[in-house]
Amino acid sequence: MVNDQIVKVCGMRDGDNISQLENLPIDMIGFIFYNKSPRLITEMPSYMPQKAKRVGVFVNEEKQSIITYADRFDLDYIQLHGNESADYCKALRNLEYKVIKAFSISSAKDLENIYEYEPHCDLFLFDTKCRNYGGSGNQFDWNILQTYKGKKGFLLSGGINLYSTRALKEFSHPRLIGYDLNSRFEISPGNKDVNRIKEFIEKLQHK
Repeated sequence: MVNDQIVKVCGMRDGDNISQLENLPIDMIGFIFYNKSPRLITEMPSYMPQKAKRVGVFVNEEKQSIITYADRFDLDYIQLHGNESADYCKALRNLEYKVIKAFSISSAKDLENIYEYEPHCDLFLFDTKCRNYGGSGNQFDWNILQTYKGKKGFLLSGGINLYSTRALKEFSHPRLIGYDLNSRFEISPGNKDVNRIKEFIEKLQHK
């Protein structure tokens, strides 16, 4: 945790890369189980997080498939990044899974139906709307989130990079609890530049 904010790094799959990342104050590490993602994980890495929470990312996936992956990879959170309904989140929550629901944002209208999800999710994640359900490397207008008046904490995602720290410090919202890092910190899809993430965290910590 950095300055009381969660740091999540998503799209990991290499054991050595994950191990190096765990030397930093990282709270969550995400694994993508969406077969159209260039960061798709297909086999168990040689090293899995021991300190950071394990997050499995799914897009419009069958419930039984999620359960299978959650068991195999010993996931702490299920992140739903597709068009899953509030009832779908509720069903997973009833199975004792912690649920993060991602919402793709391009305008205030994308937040209109979010409140029905609040009772059935542990966290929200707000990402840039794009064709491939995330990983675009593009940033949306964070000011849109000032229209969100819910009670559920959220992670901010979408195009965050090494040079975003000043803007992140200037952006404030009572429900912002952390940041989700992905494509802007990559050497190649699924392979993160640990030094760049370290520098980002140090900049974030610096008042």
